[in-house]
Formats: sequence, C-alpha cells, structure tokens
Amino acid sequence: MASSSSDRVDHSPVLQSLMAEANIASYRALSQTSGVPRSAIDSLRQGQVGRLRVDVLQRLSQALGLSLEDLVNRFSSLNVSQLRGGSENEAMDQIQILRQECDRLQTQLVTQADTVRQQVQQEAIAQLEPWLVQWPTAAHAAQQKADLPAQKLLPLVRPVETLVQSWGVTPIETVGAEVSYDPQIHQPKAGVLSPGQPARVSHVGYRQGDRLLYRAKVTPIQA
Repeated sequence: MASSSSDRVDHSPVLQSLMAEANIASYRALSQTSGVPRSAIDSLRQGQVGRLRVDVLQRLSQALGLSLEDLVNRFSSLNVSQLRGGSENEAMDQIQILRQECDRLQTQLVTQADTVRQQVQQEAIAQLEPWLVQWPTAAHAAQQKADLPAQKLLPLVRPVETLVQSWGVTPIETVGAEVSYDPQIHQPKAGVLSPGQPARVSHVGYRQGDRLLYRAKVTPIQA
C-alpha cells in the first residue's frame, strides 16, 4: 500500500539550514553550484539518499561544505527515525551499502592519486634517462681529469632543461645580465638594493606560468 503524503520524509528544513550556512539562496543555486540536477536535490529532500549516486552526493557535500560521510549520516538518520514497520530494515541496508560505497570511493581517490603520481614520475624518468645514464660517468671523468673541458658536459644537462620546459617552467633573466633591481623578481644575494639600482644576475630565477617560483639573485654593480 502506498504511503500517504503525510508519511513521507521531508528533509527540506535540514537542507535549507545547510544551504543558509553555505550562503546558497535557493535550490536552483544549489543545483548550479554543485553541478547536479534539480531532481537529485528533490530526491535528497524526499529522503531518497540511498537512490543517489555517490558522485552526486559528493558534489552536493562539497557545495554544502560537508564531508561525504557527514552528509549521508545527517540525512540517513532522519530517514530511519521517520520510516515505519518493515521498511526500516530496508533503509538500514541502503545506508550500509551507501557507507560502504563511500569507503570504496575514498580508497579509489587515494589509489588514483598514487597512480597519477607514478605516471608523472615515470614520464619524468623517461625524459631524464640520458642524463641519469650518462651524468655519473661524466662526473667521474671530470674528477679523474681536471683539464676536461666543461663544454663537453653541457649537453648532458639538456634533458633536465627539456623536462622543466615541458612543465611550463621558464627562467627569469640570464646569468651575467645587467638589470635594474626589481624586488618583485630579483633577490639581493647580499646586502641591500634599492629599486632601479643597477645589478648583475648571479643566479637565474624561475616562473611556472604566472606563478613565481624563485627570484633571480643579483649583486649590485659598483660604480
């Protein structure tokens, strides 16, 4: 027998309270912020949390500033207390399945992060292979032969340069360049410099896109 409208669970007050805390003015705004359809929000309001996919619940929890487990616990506890008769066991089963799915998703996220990290490392190692293989031999030769021209070692550094360039890392200034001191991109190697004061670059700096990684180190040019 179908339950009457008075028997249905209404989570609207709880959801509205959470939305107010997150400064979300309406269900439509919650849908836009979370990227989930309005029908999913209506299902949550109607106590059908167990029917929603985990990725939908995750987006809703992020929009409301809750952990996934907290969102499930808040709405699931109301669901159980208001259901009657044999349907309570069914609700408990749904909640248990959903919590297990939450645990599985959290484990999957950790695994995916490890996989991405390993892929980045493998790609970096592949690009650095010439340097990894040849540099120890070249360094040993340099120690054995004090007169070994440094120019012969420079090509071995190119894989490193290629790698950082592929990450969008670009140098600031060049070694030996004469510049006007700019505290935004320059760092005095020693002493104090005034903005606009002539200086010489001793160590290059680096950017990655618009982000400053390291300022170029400079020394004052004596008049």
